[in-house]
Amino acid sequence: MKVYSLKKVQERELVPGGKVKFVHSDAMTLAFWTFKAGSPLPEHAHPHEQILTVMEGSVEFTIDGETESIEAPASIIIPPNAVHSGTCRTDCLLIDAFNPRREDFAALDA
Repeated sequence: MKVYSLKKVQERELVPGGKVKFVHSDAMTLAFWTFKAGSPLPEHAHPHEQILTVMEGSVEFTIDGETESIEAPASIIIPPNAVHSGTCRTDCLLIDAFNPRREDFAALDA
């Protein structure tokens, strides 16, 4: 059994106002994000299926041109290759699950 104490996982600021801790398995990546109010979630796409869970706060989120305001607690399913972005309207705690594993993020922990 491998246990990750999130208190011991290295935190990184990958986007302005957003800090993240990663946990990787062979098949998946989890990302634990904290964002300050007003922080942008820059527009991007990737080949991974993603489930974004808003644990605390509120996010205005856009997927393929469709925008919704999301209040915690809620999850959003983001299909592979979908263009998505957002803005944190409040301080937020977000958890992302990616399948398959995000090798680009895993390389940061190597």
